Formats: sequence, structure tokens, C-alpha cells
Amino acid sequence: MTLPQQPAQPQQPQPRPQSQSQLQFQPQSRPRQPENPSFQQPQPETPPVQQPRQPQPQQQPSPQQPRQQFAMQQLQPPSLPADPYTEWLMRVRRAFSRIGGALCVMIVIWYALATVLSGVLYTALHTANMPNWASYVASGAPLYLLAMPVAVLIMRKLPVVETRAFDMKPSLFLKLLVMCFPLMYVGSIIGNFLAEALSDGKASDAVSDLAMQLDVWNVVFLVIIGPIFEEWIFRKEIISRARRYGEKTAIVFSALAFGLFHMNLFQFFYAFALGLVFGYVYVRTSKLRYSIAMHMIINFNGGVLAPWVITRVDTRQMESMAEQLEGGNSAMATAWLEQNLPSLAVAGVYFVVYLAVLIAGVVLLVRERRRFEFYTAPEELPRGLRAKTACGNVG
Repeated sequence: MTLPQQPAQPQQPQPRPQSQSQLQFQPQSRPRQPENPSFQQPQPETPPVQQPRQPQPQQQPSPQQPRQQFAMQQLQPPSLPADPYTEWLMRVRRAFSRIGGALCVMIVIWYALATVLSGVLYTALHTANMPNWASYVASGAPLYLLAMPVAVLIMRKLPVVETRAFDMKPSLFLKLLVMCFPLMYVGSIIGNFLAEALSDGKASDAVSDLAMQLDVWNVVFLVIIGPIFEEWIFRKEIISRARRYGEKTAIVFSALAFGLFHMNLFQFFYAFALGLVFGYVYVRTSKLRYSIAMHMIINFNGGVLAPWVITRVDTRQMESMAEQLEGGNSAMATAWLEQNLPSLAVAGVYFVVYLAVLIAGVVLLVRERRRFEFYTAPEELPRGLRAKTACGNVG
């Protein structure tokens, strides 16, 4: 009798024996991978263990480089792009700084060469008192022939705003010219007061003293050459480059530079006031002829006409005759009046006309103050940043 045979148990696959060399280099904590992984089905219950990538020799950090350096490099934030508005403000500051630097170079060249040329003329003329023409040549030749052209060359890199030119009606020209006189008068009073107060009465206006010496050179330099060159650089060259950032900013900046150019308190305030009017005229017309004409008329009045009228009358003699008249000596006072009647009449007419022009200028300034027109520039500076951006920088 034969017993029924037990069903054969399925034989478990035996692992393939490994050689001694394989056992030596095979990691004990990692299961052996099949020889042909492409035909091996993945086990659902145990995902296959991925073998770590072996580091390449060229990517390994050098032993001398600490790991903290890699960590610091990873913690550094990425470089952010610059703010366009900030970059624009910096560019505007550089533009005004370049203009101011050009003017500073102009002043340095002017004073240095004028000092040298004055010494040469003193030596050549063999005199302690330099003649009127020599003073104008020593001061004007270095300024107009070298210092101003060098300043313009420095400003050449700044772009010029191309604008349409307009003609000015004679009536408007006359109105603006009359407005100059009260502004000039008030500015002159402020300048004289501050100069006298700060110097204890020792300061003197050398330009006015020079203008009182009636000479043809006053007409040549004060009335003709000076206005042409000064309007060329302070209105055309400066405003044409600064008006892209605002018409008001360009006018005030040009007027401030024009006032500082005169280098004394006596002339600073009235030169600044006149610079405002001249700048407005140039901005509205884009033609230099109108501001040059106004400048010539103002200088002719202050450098030729007024000194001529004042020198016709001896003010000291006039004060002496007034004292004689108060003391009862009317005969001497009457004789003096008869002798100087033509000069007194000319002086009286001049001062009456000048007073009328002053009053008319004040009336026009009050009545026309709201009719001044200003237009938005391509790169108009914000209201709160105009003075800081234009003047608060090097130059």
C-alpha cells in the first residue's frame, strides 16, 4: 500500500552564489541588484532603492575651502535691478553738477589769467593807476576769449532741447523791460545794505566806480561785448540744457548762476532779479536777440547814462549851497543855481522819468503776475526736488 504522496512544495529560488571578490566589495546594507534590471518588474511593496550618484572629481570642493563659505554664498540675496526713477534723478544731478563745474572752471581760469594779464599791463605801462581801457582788457579778454569758451566745451556733452523760436511783440518787450527797473532797484538796495552791514562800511563797488569814469570803453565792454557774451552763456548755453528738467528750474538756476558770476553782494541781488526776466524772455522766444537787447539797455542806463547825469551835477556843491540857503545867504545860492541850471534840469528830468518807470514797473508786476506762461518740460522735476536736485550737488 502506498501512501499518497504529499504535493510537492514549490521550490524557492536560491540566490546565486557570489564570489569572494563580489562579497568583499558589495555593501552589506544594500540589497543586490539583478544583473539585467530592464527585465525585472518593480516590487510594489518595496520601492527600489536609488543608488546615490557618485560625485565627480572636478565638482568636489577643495579641501582648503571651508563649507561656511558655500553657506554664505547661498544666503546672499540676488542682485536687484536698479530703480529707474533713482537712476533718472542721479542723471539729472550729474547734468546740473556738470553745468556748475563748468562755471567754476570758467571763474578759476578768468581770475587766474586776469591776475597775470594785469601784472603784465602794470609792468608795460609803468603806472600805478591802470587806465580804464587797460582794466577792461585785463578783465574782459581772459573771460570772453578763453574762460567762457572752455566752460561751453565742458557743457557740450549735455543734450540741448530743440524748441521752436517765436518773435516777441514790441509791446510785450517794453512791458518786460519796464518790469526790470523796480526789480533792479530793490535788488540794488538789498545788496548795498548787506554789503555795508557785513563790512562795517568798508566795502566798495569796484564795477560802479569803474563805470563812473566816463569813457568810450564803457560803451564797448559794458554795453556791447558784455551783454552778448553773458547772454550767450547764461541764457542760451545753460537754459538750453537745463530746460528739459523744467522751465522754472532752468530760469532760476540760470539767474542764480548769473548773480554769483558778478562775485559781489552789491550786484548779486539785482543781477539775480534781472536774470529771472532775461531767462523768461529767452524761454518764451528761444531767441537771444531780445534778452541781449534788454541787457544792453539796462547796462547803457547804469553804465553810461546815469553816470553822465550824476557827473553833470556836483553833489557836494549842492549840499553846500543848501546849507548857505538855510543860513540866509541866498545870493550865493542863487548864483550857483543860475550857473548850474542846465545840468540840474537834465538831472531833474532823468530822475522824474526814472521814478515814473519804477512806478510803472511795479504796476505791471502786480497786474501781469498771473500772465506769465510756463509749460511742462519733457523730464519735469517734481516740485519738492527742484532746488535740491539742481543746486544740492557738487558744482
